[in-house]
Amino acid sequence: MSRLRRQQLEDLYASIRTIAVIGASADPAKIAHQIPRYLHDQGYRVLPVSPRAGELFGETVRMSLADVPGPVDVVDVFRPPAEAASIARQAIAAGTPVLWFQPGTDTPEAVRIATDAGLTVVTGQCLGATHAQLGLGPAPARS
Repeated sequence: MSRLRRQQLEDLYASIRTIAVIGASADPAKIAHQIPRYLHDQGYRVLPVSPRAGELFGETVRMSLADVPGPVDVVDVFRPPAEAASIARQAIAAGTPVLWFQPGTDTPEAVRIATDAGLTVVTGQCLGATHAQLGLGPAPARS
C-alpha cells in the first residue's frame, strides 16, 4: 500500500517512537538532514544510518540497519532506487513494521518485497512533510 488514507497516516504517526533513517546526512543543506532533524525536533527518536561515522541528532551514526540497537518503528529511506530492494530486505530482517520510501527512492521490486513480507510500505510522500500536512507539527524548515 503506497498511499495511505488520512486516518491510517494519523494512526501510523501515533504509533511511531523510533525512526531509522537510511542515508541520513550531516549536511544541513541536504533534505536527508532537514527531514530527520524535523522529525527529531517533533519528539521522535531518529537513528541515523550512514557509512560515515560520528553522531547525528544526539545518536551514534550506524553503518547499517543491522547495527541499529533495539526495535525500530519505521525505516525511512534517503538512498537511490538502486538500493531499494536491499533496504527492503534489511527492514524485513530487522522486523521493522513500516518501510517509508522518500519520493524517488523506491522501486516496484522493493515495494513488492516489503509488501509480500507484510510490511506497511509508503511511497511518494515525505515522512516529515506528511507529518506537517496532517497538522501534527509545523512545516519542516528548508535551507
